[in-house]
Amino acid sequence: MAATGSEKQGATAYYVSTPIYYVNDAPHLGHAYTTVAGDVLTRWHRQRGEKVWYLTGTDEHGQKIMRTAEANDVTPQAWADKLVEEAWKPLWEHLNIANDDFIRTTEKRHTDRVQEFVQDLYDKGEIYKGGYEGPYCVGCEEYKLPGDLIDGEGEFAGQKLCPIHKKPVELLKEENYFFKLSEYGPKLLEFYAAHPDFIQPESARNEVVNFVEQGLQDLSISRSTFDWGVPVPWDDKHVIYVWVDALLNYATAVGYGANQEKFDGTFPANVHLIGKDILRFHSVIWPAMLMAQGLPLPGKVVANGWLMVGGEKMSKSNLTGIKPQDLTSHFGVDAYRWYFLRAISYGSDGSFSWEDFSARYTSELANDYGNLASRVAAMVGKYFGGALPEDTAAGDAEQAVRDGLAKAVATADRKIGEELDFQGGILAIFDFVKQVNGYITEQEPWKVAKDTTPEGQARLATILYTAAESLRGVAVLLNSVMPETSQKLWESLGAEESLGALADQKVQDAGAWGVLPAGATVTKGAVLFPRLEEKPA
Repeated sequence: MAATGSEKQGATAYYVSTPIYYVNDAPHLGHAYTTVAGDVLTRWHRQRGEKVWYLTGTDEHGQKIMRTAEANDVTPQAWADKLVEEAWKPLWEHLNIANDDFIRTTEKRHTDRVQEFVQDLYDKGEIYKGGYEGPYCVGCEEYKLPGDLIDGEGEFAGQKLCPIHKKPVELLKEENYFFKLSEYGPKLLEFYAAHPDFIQPESARNEVVNFVEQGLQDLSISRSTFDWGVPVPWDDKHVIYVWVDALLNYATAVGYGANQEKFDGTFPANVHLIGKDILRFHSVIWPAMLMAQGLPLPGKVVANGWLMVGGEKMSKSNLTGIKPQDLTSHFGVDAYRWYFLRAISYGSDGSFSWEDFSARYTSELANDYGNLASRVAAMVGKYFGGALPEDTAAGDAEQAVRDGLAKAVATADRKIGEELDFQGGILAIFDFVKQVNGYITEQEPWKVAKDTTPEGQARLATILYTAAESLRGVAVLLNSVMPETSQKLWESLGAEESLGALADQKVQDAGAWGVLPAGATVTKGAVLFPRLEEKPA
């Protein structure tokens, strides 16, 4: 039985990948959703003290890219260069994506290795020459089965459409090279049974298992009607099918065929994060290719749902593509990173609305979290001159807060770090924020401050220390989700000077109590989540 990324032998890196994205257009919210999720996951594991490798990049070959470039009267390479440098990389920088590598499929480090991989399969007898005729969706870069297609209506009446792009498919007839995918059906089913969490969520797993059980067809791995791709090494009249080319990025980017030490220390991926529309490529074709080459399989393939706007999947072809900058300019980058993982259960479809974002921002970020940080800093400043007081009079109420923090850490670590339940992890952290708000309301430090006896002042000091120490834990827990906000809070608590850099704080230690030292300088900095202006037109 093939090993997986969750059973790495001697490999130390926690390796996460996004899909590599087509450069036919600029990125929209759907692309950013997956990439932010991967960033949160890898930041979380870094704060566990683990070695991490986070990969993203762009898919730059194929007929769709070629046609887009022709429509813009430039070469495919010039088009790809422009989109990568002016749209994709700047957006990831804008969203604070801490990727370790950015792979482009037109890079020599990738194309040379792709040719070697395919040549090796050919030499092993895994690839043969044949002909194929069938419906092809250029948007998906995929031959479709007749049962996959839908009937067109209106202007497309009488035609068969791709169910994803809602556009007519093209009937293609080519002489191609084929990979013996059909031989791997039983092996894949055996693997799925032995690794039930390989494909997530369960609905995606069920879809793939049912698909493979119906029998697999051999896969066309070359195209001969255009030339924008990686040449087939033994027959330069063909280029390698763009999906075979693209899937191999997960191996070439970490040293396949070029840096064996890096490859052995990273590959295979622990987690491939993908959109559900490319599920079969990653859970059927990719593992079959790896099996054929004798390489270990990924740990998990996790398909996120679609972001919906007005009942339609968010995409350029449906004219529902929204630029992330449209939202970050209004709500801020950290709130953007938080919102989609908080509002939508990862793996399920979710609808975006401006009104929902605004309501959650105001209620949970500004009122619950931001106001808590502001109130605590203001009271420490007012009653203790900005110096964090000692915790000397703790009782049952304080113990409940300590227990709440420990519970939040354990729950968030399990849900985000292991289960990829970002929503559940964020909710656990914000349940604790609500608990601390409730604690302050019940303890009424503004009233306790009127008791000037030593006992009264000790009680006031304990209440404010408890609140500040709670915020320290929250800053650590939310650092992967909202790094800029967490850094501001960390500095306002005086933690930078007394405890060191926030990035060095371990998630698993966030629940320890008494970490923030008495005497730390607490300052009331800028409001973490400013009041929203009117919605732009």
